[in-house]
Amino acid sequence: MTQSSFDPIELAIFQSAVHSIAEEMGAALRRTALSPNIKERRDYSCAVFDGHGRVLAMGDHMPVHLGSMPMSVEAALKAIRFAPGDIVILNDPYAGGTHLPDITMVLGVFLLGHDQPAFYVANRAHHADVGGTFPGSMGPANEIFQEGIRIPPVRIVRGGAVDREMLDLILLNVRTPKEREGDLESQMGSCRVGEQRILDLAAKYDVADLQSLIEELLDYSERLVRAQLRTMPAGEFSAEDWLDDDGVADELCRIAVRLLFDPEAAQVHVDFTGSSPQVAGSVNAVRAITLSACFYMLRCLLGDDAPATAGILRPLTLNAPTGSIVDALPPAPVAGGNVETSQRIVDVLLHALAQAIPSRVPAASAGTMSNLTIGGLDSRTGTRTGRPFTYYETTAGGMGARPGLDGISGVQTHMTNSLNTPIEALEYAYPFRVRRYGYRQGSGGTGKFRGGDGLVREVELLADAQVTLLADRRKFRPYGLQSGEEGAAGKAIVTLAASGEEIALPGKCSRKLSKGDILRIESPGGGGWGEG
Repeated sequence: MTQSSFDPIELAIFQSAVHSIAEEMGAALRRTALSPNIKERRDYSCAVFDGHGRVLAMGDHMPVHLGSMPMSVEAALKAIRFAPGDIVILNDPYAGGTHLPDITMVLGVFLLGHDQPAFYVANRAHHADVGGTFPGSMGPANEIFQEGIRIPPVRIVRGGAVDREMLDLILLNVRTPKEREGDLESQMGSCRVGEQRILDLAAKYDVADLQSLIEELLDYSERLVRAQLRTMPAGEFSAEDWLDDDGVADELCRIAVRLLFDPEAAQVHVDFTGSSPQVAGSVNAVRAITLSACFYMLRCLLGDDAPATAGILRPLTLNAPTGSIVDALPPAPVAGGNVETSQRIVDVLLHALAQAIPSRVPAASAGTMSNLTIGGLDSRTGTRTGRPFTYYETTAGGMGARPGLDGISGVQTHMTNSLNTPIEALEYAYPFRVRRYGYRQGSGGTGKFRGGDGLVREVELLADAQVTLLADRRKFRPYGLQSGEEGAAGKAIVTLAASGEEIALPGKCSRKLSKGDILRIESPGGGGWGEG
């Protein structure tokens, strides 16, 4: 790392340009997608990489996607020799992915006269079904083979032409092939938008200046992180928290971390020794998820305008014990590691960080994405058997109170950054009726500053369906800080149409429900901050 020799204005223009490319890729993906999960909830992410696979810019999308996407690009580069027009597809969590519903595409950008890509563009989108035992591909599992189709890095587009055989192989293994095909084609189109914008940008520079700008941008991110680390108190700061269970055994899953700050060297070591061994259920996280949470922690220390590049991770070293819940080995199931364990890893990292800089760190937010998947046959189509449907959504919760501010109610936090599906879009696309949707009053923890409230959502089924929950923070509530109180735990209740009986559902389960049954989800509130 060297001090800047570039005009800072020129560097800022380049930084904004590559960031805008990632944002435009996301806009193209959103506008052309078929599924409500992508076009309404915006459950996708886009990023730009240099020719070595180092991330240069990330769209303002999903932190859990973005921090882990570099490992997917690395896996694609190792497995495939890119040719012009090639797009590589993958979702294997053990090859840089996160969980099977998150499908990544990578395209190499070739400059004129070059036989190797000078850049790569990539996107990742959560598909509402990729096969497996349960509709939505997020149900209880004992091994990854039950969670859906597993795709290693392979070409889905060769020389600009879609590989129809590969696409057909994927579509044959999912419940909603038409919707999946539309979403996959939107990802391809997004990559091509990124390619064209990169070529437009590169045409403004000669190759040497372009490479110098790339190196300077990476160094700039590193300098910003090291400047923050020099302000940290030297020493070790530790924390632990638990997941309620793994969905198979009723046993707590421990996440433990130690942060070791060395301000003189401007470095931080993150050590997850003491975390539970990998478990039977699907809450195992692969290393890419854990590294993504660490990236998020460092990014939170920086200003909003700091470039999110590979340089951010240079001052960090990570020890995630192999074969543990934070670095699982195949064939462990991992669907919940991406959505639930990632949130708990962030909770633990921030709890430890709060010991070092208590005046800057908020209390725990909801700590769960409260994942809901529903699948069945939609008879509203008028066909004899009905049209297969798969619905996926996360439910927002309360944000933890902040030093000087209350938490925000009903908002996605930390590793998720999606929106909700508007009620009108939900009822149009699926055989559901939304009976209630609002704040869960009083669920935020009390304190000098109050945690945000969670949400209450009631959905009536208009067709028989398989309903699957993947949620946490039932036993261990979101913690408060500086004597603030915990937020309320989450819960889910089904009211049976046939009898009117109310049944409490565990956080991780799958049930066959009937037409007329009503599912109510109450998401956790955020923790309070400070003594009230």
